[in-house]
Amino acid sequence: MSLRDYQVDAHGCIFKEWESNTSTLVVIPTGGGKTVLFSAVCKTAQPKRAMVIAHREELIFQARDKIQHFSGLDCGIEMGDRWVNNSLFGETPVVISTIQTQNSSFGDRKRMSRFKPMDFGVLIIDEAHHATADSYRNLINYYIHNNPDIKVLGVTATPDRSDEMALGQVFQSVAFDYEILDAIHDGWLVPVDQQFVAIEGLDFSEMRTTAGDLNGADLAAVMESEKNMHGVAASAIEIIGNKRAIVFTASVKQAEVISNILNRHRNGMASWVCGMTNKDARKNMLDLFKEGKIQVVCNCGVLTEGFDDPGVEVIVMARPTKSRSLYAQMAGRSTRPLAGLVDQLDDKDARKAAILASAKPSCLIVDFVGNSGRHKLVSSADILGGKVSDEAIAKAVEIAKKKGGAVRITETLDECQEALRKQEEERLAAASRRQEEEARKHKLVAKVKYSTKTVNPFDLFQIAPAKERGWDQGKVLTEKQKGVLLRQGINPEAMPYAQAKQVLHEMFRRVNEHLATAKQLAVLRRYGYTDPKITFEQASSALSAIAKNGWRK
Repeated sequence: MSLRDYQVDAHGCIFKEWESNTSTLVVIPTGGGKTVLFSAVCKTAQPKRAMVIAHREELIFQARDKIQHFSGLDCGIEMGDRWVNNSLFGETPVVISTIQTQNSSFGDRKRMSRFKPMDFGVLIIDEAHHATADSYRNLINYYIHNNPDIKVLGVTATPDRSDEMALGQVFQSVAFDYEILDAIHDGWLVPVDQQFVAIEGLDFSEMRTTAGDLNGADLAAVMESEKNMHGVAASAIEIIGNKRAIVFTASVKQAEVISNILNRHRNGMASWVCGMTNKDARKNMLDLFKEGKIQVVCNCGVLTEGFDDPGVEVIVMARPTKSRSLYAQMAGRSTRPLAGLVDQLDDKDARKAAILASAKPSCLIVDFVGNSGRHKLVSSADILGGKVSDEAIAKAVEIAKKKGGAVRITETLDECQEALRKQEEERLAAASRRQEEEARKHKLVAKVKYSTKTVNPFDLFQIAPAKERGWDQGKVLTEKQKGVLLRQGINPEAMPYAQAKQVLHEMFRRVNEHLATAKQLAVLRRYGYTDPKITFEQASSALSAIAKNGWRK
């Protein structure tokens, strides 16, 4: 098994978290190799068995194939009329099952009771943003209460922000958070272009909200309007060109009609699929799509999960949503680079160069906008910006909407975040100057003088401060963690928990990579040295030279 660098980090973080927690969560984007990661976890957990839970049939077979391929472990499927061998000499190392199967009736008990929790070392929840449901909680409780040594791992792509607080109640910690923008910057996913298309008469303002998203019936009624469907189809034809695309729709009727309109433009251009489509017919149609014989697939709720095709270049969002996780699943169908392009390259710049030189240098997400009223509809900036400030996201969306055409939203987000970072840097510098002036005027006590000397780690390390996530709220650093920050001149009380943890991780990363410490960078900055990539040895040499020169540059 060959893991990518961030998968190696995630694997180590998982087992580190399990030293003090029973359950932990990992956030890795669609196309980032979640299944490969938990295949490695299953392998490491041997000789204890592993139970892998998903919620859709497609995910079950996909997980089986990938786990067997990457780990070499035999996998058994427990689903419907499929039964895993639980005999003493026939136990499969990995059991893969649906959450529906585990909660189904088995005599006068639930089917999960077929399995002895003590036989298992890990319980893995795929698409863990669903784990807040009672069915998942029942399963997790069954294993934890009957096996105090079992460890639980949840894996998900970008979760919905409304889910974060609830996920923090299911999982005790977040071991690793690697989101879409991280993967794009590291050359594992393609850059994302965003295009907003305004459709006259498209009005979401009167729609109800159900379970945190636009009401399905209200949304279908608006999107099925003849005028709106023609507006979506006409725009799609113009924007897609010869590229392969997936259209996500709000209803089956919308999928069928838009497909028909596209085929009027060019016969055989499009097809459509829904949950009721015969499995063989669906497979045949998707095979034709992968082969390029069908250019566009319109679908209602089918291709959001479990469908991998790196050749998809355009996602047409004809199904507006308030759900960040749903949008991330849909957009994720297009973010993979072409097969075999990047995995053999060790350097991120080489990977990014290979992507830019390929037949698929980026992907395009098309959103349709109208009167959204009180609703905050999700765009690609929201799913890319999990660690980016809301202010930067809003600014990037504003820029994209004003431009009208396609905008490289990944770069726009970076530019907005950097501009805000510089503004904050200037604000902190001005505040520090004012504080120092006040200190001189009023001869402030030593404690306050100390606070003026504390360093801004985000300025030193040249990183953007992390955004507080739902699962971080209410958490505090340990005294040991605070001590680590204080010894480097960083005030742990001056930042929220998420940012303090981010700074600690950055400090440990710098130690592992033999880079200069925060204290070294703070002193060097006074003498005009601002490069955060300077090594520990280089910083030591520079400081020694400055000291020998009477503390002059």
